[in-house]
Amino acid sequence: MGKLNLKAEKRTVLGRKIKKIRREGLLPANVYGKKVESLSLQLDAKEFGKIYQEAGETGMIDLAVAGEKEVRPVLIHNIQKDPVSENFLHVDFRQVILTEKVTATIPVQITGEAPAETQKLGILVQQTSAIEIEALPADLPEHFVVDVSGLSEVNQTIFLKDLTIDRKKIEIITDPEQIIVKIEPLAKEEVVAPPPAAEAPAEGTAPTEGEAPKTEGTDAAPAETKPEEGKEKTEG
Repeated sequence: MGKLNLKAEKRTVLGRKIKKIRREGLLPANVYGKKVESLSLQLDAKEFGKIYQEAGETGMIDLAVAGEKEVRPVLIHNIQKDPVSENFLHVDFRQVILTEKVTATIPVQITGEAPAETQKLGILVQQTSAIEIEALPADLPEHFVVDVSGLSEVNQTIFLKDLTIDRKKIEIITDPEQIIVKIEPLAKEEVVAPPPAAEAPAEGTAPTEGEAPKTEGTDAAPAETKPEEGKEKTEG
């Protein structure tokens, strides 16, 4: 990344009147830092967008404020955006001292393909997306690159301590035992057993309650009849 330069002007418009300078294509900003008095600024919103794409929140920027002889070495520290339009609403710059270390959160970038995942043996899970470090402003990396092409088995893991970095320049603050990526086993599909089939009653079993007994052939005894009321039984 080459040297990044950004121009700004001192801002006198404050409070609700800020909406007016936004309509003019300007972005309200503030710069602050150690042994530095906070200063309100305004700058071209489109120009800032271009710089932000290159610098992110870890790239050094030389901020030239109109009326000042020396540029200010700054980092983009905090950004506010409109939730609907995604337009920048406000930005904070942190002015740094080039000879003093600063803390910063560096994003993790995954590269390569894990054979265990491509062969459908497991799934790659990223557990850490950013790492907090301490370094001189000029030594802050844009991101950490983690190559996963060597992960060929389930449960293989890359820890934060496995990163290849210049430990003389960069001190990792995040726990070195923290997992960055791991090959997790595939979730097992649950097999649902079919419901038991209804069984037919066995031959010779008693009928269920309310069911009339079945008769077979002509062996069944005839039902007993009663004489009609008012008639006497005569003998032949």
